[in-house]
Amino acid sequence: MDTFWIILTGILVAACCSLLGCFLLLRKMAMVGDAISHAVLPGIVIAYLLAQNRDSLPMLMGAGVFGVLVTVLIETLHKQGKMQIDAAIGVSFTWLFAIGVILISLYAGQVDLDQDCVLYGEIAYVPLDTWNIANREIPRTVGILSILLLGIIAFIVLGYKALFVTTFDEVFAASMGISTAFWHYALMSAVSFTTVMSFEAVGAILVVAFLVGPPSIAYLLTDNLRWMLVLSLLLGILTAITGYYLAVWINGSIAGGMAAALGVEFGLVFLWAPKYGLFFQKKKKIQNMF
Repeated sequence: MDTFWIILTGILVAACCSLLGCFLLLRKMAMVGDAISHAVLPGIVIAYLLAQNRDSLPMLMGAGVFGVLVTVLIETLHKQGKMQIDAAIGVSFTWLFAIGVILISLYAGQVDLDQDCVLYGEIAYVPLDTWNIANREIPRTVGILSILLLGIIAFIVLGYKALFVTTFDEVFAASMGISTAFWHYALMSAVSFTTVMSFEAVGAILVVAFLVGPPSIAYLLTDNLRWMLVLSLLLGILTAITGYYLAVWINGSIAGGMAAALGVEFGLVFLWAPKYGLFFQKKKKIQNMF
């Protein structure tokens, strides 16, 4: 049964991250997840200083607040400061991460803040922390991520038109009366809380991998956003399953196995995608020569 819960957790994280990751990729903000994973450190420290305990809930709440804060800071630097988006991401997360390091050295140097609960995680421990629902023991993380996934699906379905237009043409969206700022911050808030809620279970590296990997593979396979979302979701599910059994086979890290499986999938599609694959492009060039 533990195997089922671990794989299901991986699937839920992959689904949440891959759906939102499609919009991040198309907006050229794919590394926002990595920025959030570093920028939440001061939130963890401040949560400890306020709560005076190391429970996961205060840590996650503090991390969530700073996850939203870094997205606001990135957008401000990009739009108001006229910085390139990658530069804005780099400046924002390194600054907030540095503040977190300073706060630890000043006020919590002798305390183990258990940053593992947010930054690293361990998916194998998911079955140990459970809720009793209808006389059945269900992992807390599975319950939280299930609710989160339903919320993300509802967000995308209800806001698909606005997300589509603001992603591809902000000027046209504004001319239609669609608030580009609202939908940007709504998307960034969803990404922030998805990343933070997933950290505790699978760790930062796998969250970033799921935010970037499945959407990148789907991007090479289709030019249609709807199909990109579907393919990204299916690829995330496939990665969670194959990655788990890869980790069991090599007796290694489960999160590492999933990320490695994702890398293999991307490599295969990068080489053999029917339209944008490397070999297809070379074949097309050769054909154009004659």
